[in-house]
Amino acid sequence: MTDPIKFWGIVPAAGVGKRMQANRPKQYLGLAGKTVIEQTLSRLLQANVFEAIVVAVSEQDPYWPDLAISQHANIITAPGGKERADSVLSALKTIRDKASDSDWVLVHDAARPCITTTDIQYLIDSLVNDDVGGILALSSPDTLKRVQGNCITETLDRSHIWRALTPQMFRYGMLKIALEETEGNPSITDEASALELKGLQPKIVEGRPDNIKITRPEDLPLAQFYMEQQ
Repeated sequence: MTDPIKFWGIVPAAGVGKRMQANRPKQYLGLAGKTVIEQTLSRLLQANVFEAIVVAVSEQDPYWPDLAISQHANIITAPGGKERADSVLSALKTIRDKASDSDWVLVHDAARPCITTTDIQYLIDSLVNDDVGGILALSSPDTLKRVQGNCITETLDRSHIWRALTPQMFRYGMLKIALEETEGNPSITDEASALELKGLQPKIVEGRPDNIKITRPEDLPLAQFYMEQQ
């Protein structure tokens, strides 16, 4: 009898968020009475699907140990890396004795606190029987331009363009190998791109437009508005 498939969450949270122009990494800024990362992790825990959630933080991070949620029974802390891919790989290695190659891993941005249980469950239901896995994404409502310098060189066909969101969901073994084989490659900006480099084709699962990523100061009040509406 084979072991049941498990679902693991991974949250890379070692970034410094320079575009926020704040005095601390963006995941530790205040949002609706908590920090951004506390809101994000609370949403992931509410989904009630994860065996555990691995949070990869900088080893010099002074904020994470002070948060009560860092001691949650279903949260595991892993050392973060220089780039996102390094943090995700570190998190995968942290659970290597607990996870099976066929388990599913859902990687979610620390700065996406508006993720809903509905979207998480929809992603899982859509991909659980897939050979590769895939990502939440949004089609573009805007006309998209390719530019060189500040001049437009081409208008892109937006029907073929999607914005990548998170979570991104892949098998533990497949994702670990893909990240190990592409380690140090600057073109790996998300998990899907590591799988793509191996010639695989992750699926697109349409997500909600309110699943925003906090990158600039004006995103914080917008995230609070979305959370209140949800």
